Amino acid sequence: MADMFAPLVAQLKANPKTIVFTEGNDPRILEAASKLLAEGVLKVVMVGNEAECKAAAAAGNFDISAAEIIDPENYAGFDEMVSTMVELRKGKQSAEECTALLKKSNYFGTMLVKMGKADCLLGGATYSTADTIRPALQLVKTKKGAHLVSSCFILDRDCGEEGLKRIAMGDCAVNIDYTDTVDKATGEVKISAASKLAEVAVETARTAKLFGIDPKVAVLSFSTKGSGKGLDLAGSLVHGIGQVLLEQIKCILLADTVGVQVGTGDLAAIADVPVGTRLIGRSTEALQFCQNFCSILSGCPVGSSICGDDSRGNQAHDQHQR
Repeated sequence: MADMFAPLVAQLKANPKTIVFTEGNDPRILEAASKLLAEGVLKVVMVGNEAECKAAAAAGNFDISAAEIIDPENYAGFDEMVSTMVELRKGKQSAEECTALLKKSNYFGTMLVKMGKADCLLGGATYSTADTIRPALQLVKTKKGAHLVSSCFILDRDCGEEGLKRIAMGDCAVNIDYTDTVDKATGEVKISAASKLAEVAVETARTAKLFGIDPKVAVLSFSTKGSGKGLDLAGSLVHGIGQVLLEQIKCILLADTVGVQVGTGDLAAIADVPVGTRLIGRSTEALQFCQNFCSILSGCPVGSSICGDDSRGNQAHDQHQR
C-alpha cells in the first residue's frame, strides 16, 4: 500500500496542499488528520465546533494542534460565502436557503474549496455519498469538457498475477445507468449514453495512472449476444461505446462480438496502441474475464451460474462454466 501512495506523498510534500475535512469531530477523520499533519503531507482544515473537535481529538489521543478548525457559526467570511453561493446557484436557491445550507459542514466545506481556501475535500464518514457529492456538483461543478462525474476504487493486493495486483474499478458509486441527453425542443441527441460511459472509462484510466497503473481497460456488460437490448448497461450500450472509446485510450472491449478500429486521441500518454489496430471482444471472452477476475481476487476457482430461477434449489449453470 505504501508504494501506491509514495509518489503522491512526495509530490504533496514538495508542493503542500490544503485538505478540508467536513466531519471534524469524527474519530476516523481525526486519526487521518493527525497522521497527515505529523508526516507533513497536507495542511488540514477541520469543519466543526472547535471545542467539540478538540475534545474528540483529546479523547482519541490524536494531535491536531496544527490543524485549522473553522466553525460555520462564527466564520468571518460567511456573508461573502453566502453571496458567492447565491451567484453560483443562479436563482435556484435564495440567500436564506443558501445560508441554511452553508450552516451544514458538507456545503460549507465545499465552498471553502470553491473559494480557494482549500484545495480538496474529504467527506462521507457520516454524510451519505449523495450528500457528499451533491454540493460538489452544485458548487464546484465539472471540469471543462466533462459531461458527468464518476467514481472508482483501487484494489491493491499483495497476491495475484503481475499487472493485476492493483486494479482500478469504476463506476462504483455515482452513475446507476447511462441514457442519451436529448434536446427537449428538437429531439436531437446531444450526448449519447455511449459517450458518457466512454468518459467514465477515460477518467478511470486517468485515475489509474495516478496510482501507478498502466491502464488497459475492459468494458463489461451483463448481456451477451445482444440479449439485453433496451437495458441501459446491457450489450447494446457497451457495443456502442467502442466507436467512442477506442479513439482515446488503449482498450480491450470485452462484451458482445464487436470489432472496432483504434484511432488517434487526446490521451497521448495512454494511447499506445498503433492506429489501425483491430481489437475484437466476444461474449465468451467477457465471461472468461469475469470468471478469471473473480478467481484472482478470491484465490479460488470460479464458475458461472444463474441464480433466482424457479429451479427449486438447483442453480442453472451457464454453458460456459469452467
